[in-house]
Amino acid sequence: MRPTMEPTEDRLERIRGYFRGELLILRETLLRMAGLAHQNLNLALESLVERNANKARQVIEADMEMDRLEVEIDEMVAKFMATQAPMALACRLMLAASKISNDLERIADQAVSIARRSLILLDEPPLKPLLDIPRMAQHVLLMIQSATDAFVEIAPEKCAEIIRMDVEVDNINRQLERELTSFMIENPKTITRALHLMLVARFFERAADHAKNISELVFYLYTGKDIRHEAELSKNA
Repeated sequence: MRPTMEPTEDRLERIRGYFRGELLILRETLLRMAGLAHQNLNLALESLVERNANKARQVIEADMEMDRLEVEIDEMVAKFMATQAPMALACRLMLAASKISNDLERIADQAVSIARRSLILLDEPPLKPLLDIPRMAQHVLLMIQSATDAFVEIAPEKCAEIIRMDVEVDNINRQLERELTSFMIENPKTITRALHLMLVARFFERAADHAKNISELVFYLYTGKDIRHEAELSKNA
């Protein structure tokens, strides 16, 4: 499913005009969350690949700021809805902001989970060269960045590529599960390490799902169209 949208320059200028006052503060807070989510997930990847305990601990400690920002956004949304009579786009922004902040906070949670597994894996020799997990992680990081760009640039047409990348992340995850399962069958001594790596891959896959959710919310924000279940509906039609 590839949503398309060709906004005119006049329409873009009209949307940009909405981002003033409280809405501009809300937008900037969401962007701060997006930057931290991307940074934390990348740091978690580095802690895994470099076997770096300090970087893993940095990810875990940084999670409190993401929690604080999520609460701050919820409070802004509640206050705005209670005191303003918002237009349609502003209403969509309020709804999307609350959900996007939750997805960003969940991405940060996945980064913490990866960092914690990295610390555990430091106590064991490497099971195998880490190739597929970093490749998966780079897809996820690009998805987060692209979703952020679509939000900043008012470019809902970019969301199609993010949704496509999520499919690729799922494919890599399934391939890695098969490979790690083979390791466990062939050598039971690898079971613990293989299970930890399986979980790490699953955490990245969940982060990708949240990035995809954000892209769908950005598409809804700027077009008014909800595309979250279109693929499933078309398959069952």
